[in-house]
Amino acid sequence: MLEIVQYTFFRNALWAVLLIGIAGGIIGTYIVTRRMVFITGGITHASFGGLGIGLFMGINPTIMAMLFAIGSALGVGWLSRRATVREDSAIAALWALGMAVGIICIFKTPGYTPGLTEFLFGNILTITTGDLIWFALYTMALVLLFALCYRQLIAVAFDADFAATRRLPVRLIDYTMVVMVSLCVVLTIRLVGIMLLLSMLTVPQMTVELFTRRYRLLQVASGVLTIVAGVIGLFVAYGLDVPAGACIVFILILLYAVARVAVWLRARSRISHDRQ
Repeated sequence: MLEIVQYTFFRNALWAVLLIGIAGGIIGTYIVTRRMVFITGGITHASFGGLGIGLFMGINPTIMAMLFAIGSALGVGWLSRRATVREDSAIAALWALGMAVGIICIFKTPGYTPGLTEFLFGNILTITTGDLIWFALYTMALVLLFALCYRQLIAVAFDADFAATRRLPVRLIDYTMVVMVSLCVVLTIRLVGIMLLLSMLTVPQMTVELFTRRYRLLQVASGVLTIVAGVIGLFVAYGLDVPAGACIVFILILLYAVARVAVWLRARSRISHDRQ
């Protein structure tokens, strides 16, 4: 099975797994801690509108999805702050708008729409060197942002109201992180697709949270877990001839289930020990 590593497309997939492990560990932990899972799902599905517009107008779909995702995310923040609209309602509206625009544009696009399946369901084996370069630049910017503003970001993630009383720029941090989440979503779509993306950014953190609540450890451990599941998933997908993205997510869910059982068994063992 190791002979597959000699192919460029498979090595690109391994590099992509490494990058999403690093970026996903950082962004995913912030999403879970800041309780942005729903808004991230909204951004993910709203970006479909950008994909549809890009395909219809003959423009790079990834760039259009990125612009649409960022605009939708900022729109949610604006609506929830400026108007009498609850955040979850704004997210639902923009989620539906993005999907509707995407479906209409794709339906009106003449001829066959190549690459649509990759965006919906992902195909990590089609990652190109150019995709890796963009993802690497994004990952470096993300790491630099957290290295320079770690305390401020953590303060806002755990308690935005308290951070505001400490005169931290909460709104600026919120908008910045929303943009970074949007970029991560769009860049990761090619790996596992719109349908499975949210689990890629949340399941590793859910698994690690069963054993620790330390923020930095959550980032590192969830990133490592994503990389391990990604590498195993690639080889399993190659051996079984199944889609790699779905296989990676399945392994992440399986690891979460195993961790839950391990925690339950440990709790039962402690109860039995205390009774004795």
